[in-house]
Amino acid sequence: MKKTALLVLLAFCISNLTAQKTIIWCGTLIDGVNNDAKNNMTIVVEKNKITAVVNGFSVAAAGDKTIDLKTKTVMPGWIDCHVHTESETKKGNVADKFIYNTADVAFESLQYVNVTLMTGFTTVRDLGGSGINISLRNAINKGLVIGPRIFTAGKSIATTGGHADPTNGYRKDLMGDPGPKEGVINGVEDAYHAVRQRYKDGSDLIKITATGGVLSQAKDGANAQFTEDEIKAIVTAAKDYNFKVAAHAHGAEGIKRAIRGGVNSIEHGTFMDDEGIALMKQYGTWLVSTITAGKSTADSAKIPGYYSEIVTPKALATGPQIQNTFAKAYKAGVKIAFGTDAGVFKHGLNWLEFGYMIEAGMPPMEAIKAATINAADLLGMKTQLGSIEINKLADIIAVDGDPLKDAKVFGKVVFVMKDGTVFKNGKG
Repeated sequence: MKKTALLVLLAFCISNLTAQKTIIWCGTLIDGVNNDAKNNMTIVVEKNKITAVVNGFSVAAAGDKTIDLKTKTVMPGWIDCHVHTESETKKGNVADKFIYNTADVAFESLQYVNVTLMTGFTTVRDLGGSGINISLRNAINKGLVIGPRIFTAGKSIATTGGHADPTNGYRKDLMGDPGPKEGVINGVEDAYHAVRQRYKDGSDLIKITATGGVLSQAKDGANAQFTEDEIKAIVTAAKDYNFKVAAHAHGAEGIKRAIRGGVNSIEHGTFMDDEGIALMKQYGTWLVSTITAGKSTADSAKIPGYYSEIVTPKALATGPQIQNTFAKAYKAGVKIAFGTDAGVFKHGLNWLEFGYMIEAGMPPMEAIKAATINAADLLGMKTQLGSIEINKLADIIAVDGDPLKDAKVFGKVVFVMKDGTVFKNGKG
């Protein structure tokens, strides 16, 4: 009897020493690297890593788990390089910042990150909020909250009165004079202070608002708002902390200052001119276009009372132009990474960006790469994310249909695995 019990215990220990594998059968596999899809493939996942990608449908060993996606198109989890996890657009929301407590913002954000993950985006880059986005990232990493992997800028950096000055639109007695701690700078010394504060706060990267913006309570949506010296100082300080720098920029002059200043990506790029495109190619700067945000804000601006009187004309003028600029930049050979500005429109509709990119002339496979291997490259995570390859993190999704033939299929995500854990395995 004792011998039998010992053998059972030994067998139990041996089985626990052998890591269980997850065998994923893929009817069609888009791996994020090759230009052609592959049929009838198997992905093997152990813990949170991809350990094999083989032809045919491999038979699972005893104790292994099999996931049958033989009728689906499987690809790497998508990466959205421009979201705002703390908020979501709604009519007349200007007053929210005066009535919402920190906890209100935090609790609302939970639904935003959940729907983002369930629609296929396993990683996002949050480009500006109040700092709640940092705590949200930490909660997801600890497994307390379900959502995508987040890389966050924390609070964006602006100049006084600039797009990310948090007191724009306040009455004078409430405006005060926010400084580097609040993400507002004026001059080179302030620039260093603001970057170091973002490091202290726990940010993953730096976001600056190099020009005016559409939804801020300020008149100009495109004017340059930093000197080139200020941008260079931010970039220099950022490098000390291994930060990349993303630059919100609509107007041509601000775009060019940001590129020459050394930023890693231009967000939006709405009114970029030929000189700006040439500079992007020269400096190797990424473009994150956010076409969906442009179209959404233009549509919302046509609804009476949706935006304030100062925002409406900016949305009408800026929104319709982004897709045209994207098309021109792509054809010129500018590097493109996928980003949507979700939050400016409803979270969970990020996938619409694929259709707009394809509509503007980007082949479907290139659009997928923009949201996988290219986006991972911009994040500095190319060795860990962005493709279905051995030793990459197991971020894997599947859609019902062929996205290379029909852009609506991007909205039919039926399977989501992030970091080796299955979060969705059913209908889209």
